Order: sequence, then C-alpha cells, then structure tokens
Amino acid sequence: MYYPGVIDIVFDPDNIYRLSHPAFSMTTPESPCSAFDGHRLIASGALAAVAEATRQAIDSGAQGPVLVFDDRSSRQIELDLRGTPAQVQARLTPAAITRRGPGRPKLGVTAREITLLPRHWDWLAQQPGGASAVLRRLVEQASRQEAPKQRARLAMEAVDRFMQAMTGNLVGHEEASRAFYRGEREHFAMLIEPWPIDVRDHLRRLATTAWDAQTG
Repeated sequence: MYYPGVIDIVFDPDNIYRLSHPAFSMTTPESPCSAFDGHRLIASGALAAVAEATRQAIDSGAQGPVLVFDDRSSRQIELDLRGTPAQVQARLTPAAITRRGPGRPKLGVTAREITLLPRHWDWLAQQPGGASAVLRRLVEQASRQEAPKQRARLAMEAVDRFMQAMTGNLVGHEEASRAFYRGEREHFAMLIEPWPIDVRDHLRRLATTAWDAQTG
C-alpha cells in the first residue's frame, strides 16, 4: 500500500521525457551543427567536423563574431578550441559511461516528492510492476501523444532563436518574423531574399521544417 507523504519512488518526469524524445537529446560529436563567421557560413555538418573547421577559420583570422548553432534547436554551442586538433576533438567526446554494478538500473533520475490523492495511491498499488513502472508508462504514453505538437513548437522556437541571434539588425527582421509566425511563406521568402545568402538559406531550411511540422 502507498500513502501520501511517503516517498516510495524516484520520479522525474522531465528526465524520463528526455530519455524518449529526440528534441532533448544531448549534443554529441555527431550532432548536426552550423558555424558562422558573422553572416558567412564556415561549415555545416557533424559537430566534430564543424569544430575543426571553426578552429581553422579562427586561426586564419575570422572577423567574428563566430557562432556555432545546434541545427535542431538553434541553441548556441560553446566550443573550447584551445590546443591541438586532437585535444579539441577529445573535449567533444562525452564522458565514458560507468559500468553498472549489481542492483537496479540507474535511469539518471532525480528524487522528487509527488503528491497524490489516496485513491490514486490505491490505484497504483493494484497495478502490475509497481508504482515507478506504472508512472513511467503513463509518462511515455503522454510524451508519444504530445510528440507532434512538441516537435512543431520546438521547430518554431529554433527559427525564432536563430533570427534573434543572426538577423536582428537586418532590414525587415520584424516583418519577416511576423510573416513566419503567420505562416506566410511567400511573403517571408520575399522579405529575407536580400539578406546574406548563407543566413538566408539556413533560415529558409529552419522555417520550412517548422511549417512542415505544424501541418504534418
């Protein structure tokens, strides 16, 4: 039997969701990224290759600002480019996963208290697999149902994030932003046409992904 106020489970819905949703995956050496020197594209591709190209661009006198974006979210990635190419690449590699010893598997969750009504605890107690397993299944089901809406929202945010970082000072930025959110594809394309080609083309891809995610 489970009672309110007694913490019998380890439950972190945020972490459980991230385990199943690619939009929240960690940046790895294979993550798709793009690096810009001002409005000029340095390189686009896997983070490991982009990092090396960025290091070479800086060594060759890049004017800057040099910004590296995760292509999925448009979040900026801070790279430590000091040292040799091998040292730079080594810093991109995630730490080795420690082998698990005997006992229950670690899910990378953080202990948090949850508060339920008595009838909820009674219902959980009657389910096979225990409260933790039941709650994980419920979260997984909810995340799958919300996945399309979540992908669309994250894709929209990626466009907005890139525009805020790269096009805020360009003519027509505000109007282009409004056109994007209204789904006015042709008007958006017309407004960004005069912009620097590398920024324009990257933004077009992000916007198309976002619009397709909304209608898919």
